[in-house]
Amino acid sequence: MSVPKFTKALVVKQATGDKKPLLHDAVIEERVIPELKPGQVLVRISAAAFNHRELWIRKGLYPGIGFGSTLGADGAGVVVAAADNKDPLLHKRVFLVPLYGWKDGEPPSTMVILGGIKATPIGTFSQYVVVERDQVVESPDHLDDEHAAAWPLAGLTAWRAAHVNARVQEGDNVLITGIGGGVALIALQLCVARKANVYVSSGSEEKILKAVELGAKGGVNYKHKDWTVQLQKLLEKDHGKNALLTSVIDSGGGEIMAQVSKALKGGGKVVVYGMTANPKISFTMREVLKNQQLLGSTMGSQQDLIDATNFIAQHKVVPAISHILDGLESAEEGFQLLERGDHFGKIVVRVRHDDKIASKL
Repeated sequence: MSVPKFTKALVVKQATGDKKPLLHDAVIEERVIPELKPGQVLVRISAAAFNHRELWIRKGLYPGIGFGSTLGADGAGVVVAAADNKDPLLHKRVFLVPLYGWKDGEPPSTMVILGGIKATPIGTFSQYVVVERDQVVESPDHLDDEHAAAWPLAGLTAWRAAHVNARVQEGDNVLITGIGGGVALIALQLCVARKANVYVSSGSEEKILKAVELGAKGGVNYKHKDWTVQLQKLLEKDHGKNALLTSVIDSGGGEIMAQVSKALKGGGKVVVYGMTANPKISFTMREVLKNQQLLGSTMGSQQDLIDATNFIAQHKVVPAISHILDGLESAEEGFQLLERGDHFGKIVVRVRHDDKIASKL
């Protein structure tokens, strides 16, 4: 195919007037595709996935917003051109690495996530993206482009939390809170693939039932004041008297340590990757005397992402998708779904390159 000169992209624009509550605009613009530099490839994006950070950017709640920048950290497609016309990535299905600055090892002092910020102008909500060739990973054969787009950011975060930090192993009893979001669901799938005993919490009975269908042993509704007592009863029913959690993968923060301390074994780990409940986390001498550990977990390295992708390829893990929307023009519906918060799995946009209408999930 001939290399295109222009691409349509969904970009963030500063809100005009006195919108209350603040909501910056997300508009489709036509952009010139830059000429490829040595070491770069051109990816024809087939699908891009939402993360909550896109909504936070529009609400002005994310640092370093880059007005005029393309939104989106997750995207998958095909390499259609390369600076080196013999590049082995040509015509390969790939997804974009969703961050810059963390290749391997321990977390760096700074790293940059793609989409909507000043630090990098590129984002995945675009028909075409020019990117360094080492910033793409070949998509697993068992995933189509929609599911490959649903994988990177949530998958990387879930892998770092569950595998690197919690070190979940076969037979562990694991609680994953806030089931229904992309990270929590993939954490569930990764832990189930490792043959751990996974329990979940949610404010929705329907989401708990869906999690059980994905392999969870059971779940509790955190809207009930005695949810930790209910969880302990579940553990004892399944594993005998005095059964306890090995680890907790948490998205809420707040009082999670106090809530799970009695159900968590001595030396057990609570790994927190989000703050949907409260950005402050209480940690008392009670947990200290039990040698219980509180670990923060954000994103992961590029090597983590490669390791995680190899794992899901081996175990045929398929990320859960809640909705597939048709075209960049339907992005506003995706923002509304994120705002409502009743989705179960990722929200994906199928990026059109013609006028063909695709079905919705």
